[in-house]
Amino acid sequence: MHSKEQSRNALSGIVSGATTAMVAIAVVFALLPFLTQRSMAQTFQVIYSFTNGRDGAYPQALIKDRTGNLYGTTSGGGAGHGTVFKFTRGSLAPLYNFTRTGSGLFAFPRHYLVFGPDGNLYGTEKYGGLGSGSVFNLRPPATFCPTVLCLWTQTVLYRFTGGNDGADPAGQLSFDRAGNIYGTTLLGGTGVDCNPEPCGAAYKLTPVRGTWTQSVIHNFTGDDGAYPTSGVILDQGGNLYGSALGGGNSVAGTVFELMPSGSGWDYSAIYNFQSGDDGQYPYGNLILDGSGNLYGSTGWPGAFGNGGAGTIFALSPSGDAWSFDLLYSFAGPPAPNTPDFVSLVSDGAGNLFGTTFFLGAYGNGSIFKLSSGISGWTYTVLHDFCSTGPPCSDGANPASIVLDSEGNLYGIASAGGAHGVGVIWKITP
Repeated sequence: MHSKEQSRNALSGIVSGATTAMVAIAVVFALLPFLTQRSMAQTFQVIYSFTNGRDGAYPQALIKDRTGNLYGTTSGGGAGHGTVFKFTRGSLAPLYNFTRTGSGLFAFPRHYLVFGPDGNLYGTEKYGGLGSGSVFNLRPPATFCPTVLCLWTQTVLYRFTGGNDGADPAGQLSFDRAGNIYGTTLLGGTGVDCNPEPCGAAYKLTPVRGTWTQSVIHNFTGDDGAYPTSGVILDQGGNLYGSALGGGNSVAGTVFELMPSGSGWDYSAIYNFQSGDDGQYPYGNLILDGSGNLYGSTGWPGAFGNGGAGTIFALSPSGDAWSFDLLYSFAGPPAPNTPDFVSLVSDGAGNLFGTTFFLGAYGNGSIFKLSSGISGWTYTVLHDFCSTGPPCSDGANPASIVLDSEGNLYGIASAGGAHGVGVIWKITP
């Protein structure tokens, strides 16, 4: 167990990188856990290798539309600062070139994407707008384009100023039924300073006669959480959920809920991590099942203490409270000051799928499945990256993962591949 001062110092080391042009975050979710099974029934294949040309390099995020097309972002290539791309039937087309991005090969991934109610792409950009980040959408050309090189049109919906409105938008965006957008900023807001900047904010963007109006719906204070990295997800009742990397009563992070109340929002930290078996530094995306249960991950340490590399957890509503359930603890030496995201998805049977960014059997990440049974949750390795050794033709350091209706998994690896700058992969059951 770590003291509050140790946790605060460790967190300070993490966030100090965010106040310079780089938050090099990488959750170490991948060592050889106890009772690990290895699946032999899955078929893994690389379906695209990035070239560091117009297609991009070092992919960061991936989503899927209803017809099975894949869309994602890269942090390099294109015009030099990354791309938005579309992948369909074995062919990749660049849709947009970023004009500025973060520093470093694995700089904190800002370029999440979602589909809006209008079918267009929406996302966040770390350095867009006035230098403190922006929210944007992308639309296809108004007229038919006969080639794959016709770029989409970007429209900036809101430019953060770095002041009371927040700075450095992070994580996933969510839309409500009225078309409003919700998200979080890693820094800024009017809350107390969390060494050395304000602790971040949750915000709402409202469409008003062709423009967008931004309002802060919560300023984080440190006691209730700090540095909300996951963005937010929305339930059917209009409540928002997210996680904060730090803060809380043990300075180990929180999972929070924002409930609409009259003209404002009521905030509650529904779980405070304690830096013990439950883990600390929740960073990755949360997912919500049909019963209202939340699933997420932490970067360190878990049930193995200083030999741990994070946890996967569930939070279940129980009356006016929430019940915490530790689903799995990763074993292995942690990577100090480098908590990262793990992309989780779930299928209709309640199984969880995810990626580990580092380590695995070869130290370059893995893909896993967690399935629930009478005796608890079973962890199964579906693929270990870089099985053939450098230059890792199957990829290395996987991140985003999506699941289709047939049970196929798709994802990206941020490095490796035929050109060393990342791949798109597929696992067929």
